[in-house]
Amino acid sequence: MIPVHSEEETLGVSNDDIILQNIEVDQYALPYLEPIFLDDNKMKLLMNRLEEAIYQEPVNARFSTNGLIISEKLGVTLDRNQFQSLFREHFYSNTIRNFEVPKKSIYPKVDSGLLGEISVKRLGTYTTFFRKSNVERTHNIALAAEAINNYVLFPGETFSFNRIVGERTRERGYKRAPVIVRGELSEDIGGGICQVSSTLYNAVDLKGIQIVERYAHSRKVPYVPPGRDATVSWWGPDFVFKNMYNEPILIRAGSAEGTMWVSVYSSDTAEYFTGS
Repeated sequence: MIPVHSEEETLGVSNDDIILQNIEVDQYALPYLEPIFLDDNKMKLLMNRLEEAIYQEPVNARFSTNGLIISEKLGVTLDRNQFQSLFREHFYSNTIRNFEVPKKSIYPKVDSGLLGEISVKRLGTYTTFFRKSNVERTHNIALAAEAINNYVLFPGETFSFNRIVGERTRERGYKRAPVIVRGELSEDIGGGICQVSSTLYNAVDLKGIQIVERYAHSRKVPYVPPGRDATVSWWGPDFVFKNMYNEPILIRAGSAEGTMWVSVYSSDTAEYFTGS
């Protein structure tokens, strides 16, 4: 059994409670009328503002660098149904007490139990190599590998490399490094990213994975055999595939000491699903 490590003693998130006073509730009456009718549009705007202030995104369980499972964290958001009920009750009553804005938990898609189940069977793996002396390219590879590491793709879902990794910019930490543009070797932000997408392509080229979109470079690349590459760019080609297994798949990826690797895992019951 894989040990589970929690970053906090309890799951969930904590944030300061929000209390609404009666004087704040009363201002949501319809204008130009006696304050006996509630302005629903103003109340909805209030809920939007409260939700923005309260919302905390849930965090999926994930593997640490030393192979331990780090537990998931619950998110939190405004309980809109309960809020509307409380708000109307206070608006239309003569109560003088305040009320606490109600919240509810948001559960992540991947908890530690699921992560443990889909990490027992390795479906595929692939390794490529690079010169670690090229510091900028090495940095970009590590950054993109971390972006796809621990990603869980559920049955029928589609993985887009550009969507998951995001735009490669200086602001997001990427550096200038050699790239191939229209058949010519040049230098641009995010050089080295195509080695990550190509390594990923070779790892997921399995019976249970449908390759939806893949493009080859305009010239041979040194890190994979001819015809086994997958070029990507933010405003151009993407690498996209779909999970056709009956179980979620887990992508593990990393790079160190001139080596880039991607492995794909699932549960013992994973098999190619041919139904709709």
